[in-house]
Amino acid sequence: MPLSVHLLHEPEEPALAHLRANLDPAVVLTLGGALPQPSSFQILVAGRPKREHILASPNLRALIIPFAGLPNETRELMLSYPHVAVHNLHHNAEIVAELAMALLLSTAKFVLPMDRALRSHDWTPRYQPTPALLLAGRTALVLGYGTIGQHVARLCRCLGMKTVTMRRRSMVASELPSGEPSNEAIADLHHWLPKADVLMICLPHTPETHGLIDREQLELLPEQAVLVNVGRAQIVEERALYEALKGGRLYAAGLDVWYRYPPDEASRTHTPPSAYPFHELDNVVMSPHRGGKCTVTEQLRMEHLAQMLNTADRGEVMPNRVDVESGY
Repeated sequence: MPLSVHLLHEPEEPALAHLRANLDPAVVLTLGGALPQPSSFQILVAGRPKREHILASPNLRALIIPFAGLPNETRELMLSYPHVAVHNLHHNAEIVAELAMALLLSTAKFVLPMDRALRSHDWTPRYQPTPALLLAGRTALVLGYGTIGQHVARLCRCLGMKTVTMRRRSMVASELPSGEPSNEAIADLHHWLPKADVLMICLPHTPETHGLIDREQLELLPEQAVLVNVGRAQIVEERALYEALKGGRLYAAGLDVWYRYPPDEASRTHTPPSAYPFHELDNVVMSPHRGGKCTVTEQLRMEHLAQMLNTADRGEVMPNRVDVESGY
């Protein structure tokens, strides 16, 4: 029996053509919000399906979320259907890691304030004491050692930084490049924060990670510490982050994830990303949650999706299984 797959949202061309070109010819593909009647697909590809989509096919055995992470509404829904395996795509891990490094470097070197000054023909920053930091030889603590965190840790090492990674699932921190485990549990985060010149947050948002970095944790960081968040905003307590940056307790931050998002298309030009005016702070680099996007994102998404579906078509176990109970 051929593998039957339904994509709830039809990809645009040429992404769809790229998917078909990489997909085994035997895979039967249907597309769009109007489900085939009767439905018999075995795999549903959707980030935020409704209950009726899960119930539509009696043959459904897997849901593929076509991005990293598990939306809260999807988690709540899929808890009722434990027989349906949930999987992620990790097509954009390197893209997110590269933006994390762009945020780190632009933040640590205060590129944006200097750029703004020179655009107005003001050379004053060149002749003043510089706030730019040296990263080589400093310690980076990478919270979250999934696919993105692994790439981030590797890039930090390329900058000459001592890199400590902290996994949530195994509750073990490992020091790189030696690879020897330090046997530090994530519960011992307070032990590592005073040593973290750079805190790179690559964690998913779950009940366990919500507010993980609060005022007390931020105060443990050393002087001139830099925070970069490409995970989810709610991992860091909003008010505590703003006040630490405004007061200088936290030296600088690069943020790609936020506390408020536009609720609709009409709001996209005038929605503040936070209840606090981060935009007024020169020690913050702001990015509108675009970490996973580049000119080839959709091409990579389709390639990874095709690889996963081809694996299922061969009767093999698909990668990137999500623990719905844990939320990651």
